[in-house]
Amino acid sequence: MPHDQLHTAHVDTFARDRLPPPHLLPQLFFDGPALQFPPRLNCVAELLDRHVAEGRGARIAVLGHGVRWTYAELQALVDRIAQVLVHEMGLITGNRVLLRGANSPMLAACWLAVVKAGGIAVGSMPLLRARELVAIVDKAQISHALCDARLADELAQALPNCPTLLQVLHFGSVARDDRDGIDGRDGRPRTDSGDLEARAALHPGGFSTVDTAADDIALMAFTSGTTGVPKGTMHFHRDVMAAAACWPQHVLRADADDVFIGSPPLAFTFGLGGLLVFPLAIGACAVLIEKTAPEALLPAIAQYRASVCFTAPTSYRAMAAHVAAHDLRSLRKCVSAGEALPAATRLAWREATGIEIIDGIGSTELFHIFISADEASARPGATGLPVAGYRATILDDEGRELPPGRVGRLAIRGPTGCKYLDDPRQTQYVQNGWNLTGDAYLVDTDGQYVYQARTDDMIISGGYNIAGPEVESALLLHAAVAECGVIGQPDAARGMIVKAFVVLKPGHTGDAAMERALQDFVKQTIAPYKYPREIAFLAGLPRTETGKLQRFKLKASVA
Repeated sequence: MPHDQLHTAHVDTFARDRLPPPHLLPQLFFDGPALQFPPRLNCVAELLDRHVAEGRGARIAVLGHGVRWTYAELQALVDRIAQVLVHEMGLITGNRVLLRGANSPMLAACWLAVVKAGGIAVGSMPLLRARELVAIVDKAQISHALCDARLADELAQALPNCPTLLQVLHFGSVARDDRDGIDGRDGRPRTDSGDLEARAALHPGGFSTVDTAADDIALMAFTSGTTGVPKGTMHFHRDVMAAAACWPQHVLRADADDVFIGSPPLAFTFGLGGLLVFPLAIGACAVLIEKTAPEALLPAIAQYRASVCFTAPTSYRAMAAHVAAHDLRSLRKCVSAGEALPAATRLAWREATGIEIIDGIGSTELFHIFISADEASARPGATGLPVAGYRATILDDEGRELPPGRVGRLAIRGPTGCKYLDDPRQTQYVQNGWNLTGDAYLVDTDGQYVYQARTDDMIISGGYNIAGPEVESALLLHAAVAECGVIGQPDAARGMIVKAFVVLKPGHTGDAAMERALQDFVKQTIAPYKYPREIAFLAGLPRTETGKLQRFKLKASVA
């Protein structure tokens, strides 16, 4: 067996059997008492059960549309959902459970129930289509699904091509029909038209948390697809609690009275950490709402008196112009991750709110943020320092460490690390014990890590190395630019040229005069050789559900 099966609580060892072999796993460090974990650990016992057991059951845990659940109420619901999973749906420990829905209190309860029952939670972005769902179900050999009834159609279309997925149950409001569930023993999916909530209400509470090993797998997260080819990453129960012990404690420094809100989906580890794991770890409150576009997030912050906000740079930029129309006096901490934070966006948000954004870089492979700067040490253009518990360095193409000021490959070690599900790309991400994130960075003279580009997005033009995000940051300083994306376009004379795709603000026209104006502006803002030699004006940019720019789609348009 590739991994020790003697201590696992998982009867279904499919996922554990497909962990990378030991020689391809990253080197881990567990520095400090907060990162010393017992051999037996279920993260839901720490995130939820502990608060009720220690007398904090009356504190508010989750808020949402028409929902105000205390920790005790959340625990009772989670226990009942776990009963449904085990006693009605036949979940055995180690089974993979697809979770499908927009952010909501019920989706959070489902995630907690799956993990508490010893299952493996597999999140899925709400906008995924049937073909994409089939790929995830097949890769993870998913056997169960809990799906928001409003998203049932795409999953139903996927089911004929998902032979392993035999149990599906819906939650949320649904127009009922007369169809009975199908048993599943004949190989056909059992799809119940009734609500998960109704079935859960028939069960008693008091579900005993499964005694999982600290290194049993708690969740699979599929990468958000900026390259177009998602990968399944696996995280242990220990990984979830290690992430909660590092960046939140040492950089964010929120407390139990904080109210967390934001836009990233729970299917994305940035959202799972920031909007569920981290608030519950400290006994705080999580606001989970479906509509999180900039025009909806601002009034939601005011409505729920939120104090900590997680969202993407593009959202902060869009919201900055409308801050004055909303009461944001409760807001005290703002977190940005998912893509590079332009200096212009940081400045615009600070001028609008007085709040310095906490920027950071993390990855689905390592669960959450590993380099960041708090409000006091934040510097425009820099990401920050390695988070306590993590180590970072810059490597050249041969794996040698580079001195400050040299651009190279960002490499990370810490208490979490990349564990792809049966994927040959493990050898690309983990090398000599380091996690290679695919980002090009340099270390500045003050020790801060400064983002340059994705390693495959560096533009080499006429012998110069040009980082696309730097050009984007320069363009965003222009008053006419709403958003932009920069790539390298093949060119016979220069190898590549810088090409910009620009979305203009209302009232501006994308013509030849505007193109020259933007080119001249960039030349005056950064080194002239970095200016975009071609500019295309678009109505919008291709982005993932988490707000990341999909540069591969821009590249495809010029290939």
